[in-house]
Amino acid sequence: MLHELNLPGDLKGLNTAELKQLAQEIRKELIETVSENGGHLASNLGAVELTIALHCVFESPKDKLVFDVGHQAYVHKMLTGRAGAFKTLRQRGGISGFPNSHESPHDSFTAGHASTAISAALGLARARDLRGEKHNVVAVVGDGALTGGMCYEALNDAGNSGTRMIVVLNDNEMSISRNVGAMSTHLSGLRQSASYMHAKETVRGGLEKIPGIGRKTVRLIERIRDAVKAFLVGDRFFEALGFSYSGPINGHDIEGLIKALRVAAKSSRPVVLHVVTRKGQGYMPAQQQPDRYHGLAPKGSGTPKEYASTGAAASDWLIERAKTDERICSVVAAMPSGTQMDRFFERYPKRSFDVGIAEEHAVEMAAGLAAGGMRPFVAIYSTFLQRAVDQIQMDVCLPELPVTFLLDRSGFVGDDGATHQGLYDLTYLRQMPNMTIAVPSCVEDLRRMMELSVDLRGPMAIRYPKTLPISAIVSQGFGIGQAIVLRKGKDAAVWALGPMVQQALLAAELLSARGISLEVVDARFVKPLDEGLLERHIREMKTIFTLEENTICGGFGACVMEFVSRKRLRAVIVPLGAPDRFVTHGKIDEQRKECTLDADSIADTIHSCLHNEIIS
Repeated sequence: MLHELNLPGDLKGLNTAELKQLAQEIRKELIETVSENGGHLASNLGAVELTIALHCVFESPKDKLVFDVGHQAYVHKMLTGRAGAFKTLRQRGGISGFPNSHESPHDSFTAGHASTAISAALGLARARDLRGEKHNVVAVVGDGALTGGMCYEALNDAGNSGTRMIVVLNDNEMSISRNVGAMSTHLSGLRQSASYMHAKETVRGGLEKIPGIGRKTVRLIERIRDAVKAFLVGDRFFEALGFSYSGPINGHDIEGLIKALRVAAKSSRPVVLHVVTRKGQGYMPAQQQPDRYHGLAPKGSGTPKEYASTGAAASDWLIERAKTDERICSVVAAMPSGTQMDRFFERYPKRSFDVGIAEEHAVEMAAGLAAGGMRPFVAIYSTFLQRAVDQIQMDVCLPELPVTFLLDRSGFVGDDGATHQGLYDLTYLRQMPNMTIAVPSCVEDLRRMMELSVDLRGPMAIRYPKTLPISAIVSQGFGIGQAIVLRKGKDAAVWALGPMVQQALLAAELLSARGISLEVVDARFVKPLDEGLLERHIREMKTIFTLEENTICGGFGACVMEFVSRKRLRAVIVPLGAPDRFVTHGKIDEQRKECTLDADSIADTIHSCLHNEIIS
């Protein structure tokens, strides 16, 4: 059915049995494709019936469906003309793993970060009203997103204005790791009434069959039920914000979902429809381990034996250091397992803080910890930390608080694509006074940089990819702002950062065969620069190439050029980095090649630049 129907239009002509059959086919396709390509499995398996029901009731793209994050949007893609292309999911040139308005008009809003859907949907609903249109706007939000404060800003605004819209709360008790916080506890209370509702339906069915008094008895019981539910369960939270609340509803009952969505669509007020689903539904391994099956790596992917997990290395170092330093603590934003800080959490639960999907709060709270005498290490993916730029600058850097930021997944990230690339952190961090910025090229240097950060008086950011080589190419001690020469040369120097150090060394080998002698430097620090070594290279070689997995705008190359300008030195500086555009999904090697940051392309660029310089 999935590949024969004209979707989503044909859904409205299917009966319940056919819709259930379609759900089975979708689950089979999800498991097969995500197991092969990698991606988000458990959350999408849990949203199959809900997404089918949404497309049965609403008319996309006329009606606007906004999926928060996009971890639960794969089924939506299949039902909106992309089932045939679904096997290209997250592949270079294939469909994105997140909603993308450039990819399809059915993706009403491009997303990739959490807690944004209600705000975006409210904007779409207000645009509809201003233009005199009548379509529906639906935000599909996971309960994990409700740990983010932006959701409450949007709920407060929407409820206050009374703007007609629907918020479907897909409640599966999980974001990536188990949800935390007061809202999670509140929703657990609401979920507990689901079993009561089932019992109520059974009793109601029996009572209605009693002649004469059956219906009156049912109405009396329903009034008592509503009063008890309001008192015990407390579903007045959303009502207090100005929303009509309905639920909890079984998120795997297609017929019940369709009925509830049709009622919600008729409301003239904003509505919260609380849907309870099971993450991993229909696939036992994902049901039993939803956090493990939240995101799968592509089939055949693995870590080379000479490489190691940077998150694990950072966590292990913290565990060891925390034995003798009671100031050490760890802060994460909903991803203890993703950053591998769960290892530290298990060992030191009282010094571990998971604040949910609330990066601004994570940084601000860490600032408070530091002001109180602790040494917090904030482990957040590079792409998510940029959500807390104001807190880093004004509340950590300004008072010079000793907070260490561990920026995991920096640089190219591969299949997650444009919304998750860690290509901007050097740019937004470099302009902050009092910030020290370090970039390790191996796990050994990562540990050394963390050691340095403990004794630093102010903040420090250490950015690293998912894996790095275990050992340093040249092993020696170093201090803040100290670079190291890895390969001697005389024609030009390349100053490289992080994973680009390996590419620079490979490029130097290739250039050697072409008669070019290239000096390779592991810069290690962006702020402060090793100005002494840099100035010596400029005076001796005149031509310096910089190499980074960061946008070329305002990154490490710009930092070197600013130094040359400030010192009024004469030199040719050639910055090589990610281009001034968003880099889409694909393998990391493909992304580097696309951006001419692989060893072959680097060698070609350097050869061309030096050759042209000689000719001129």
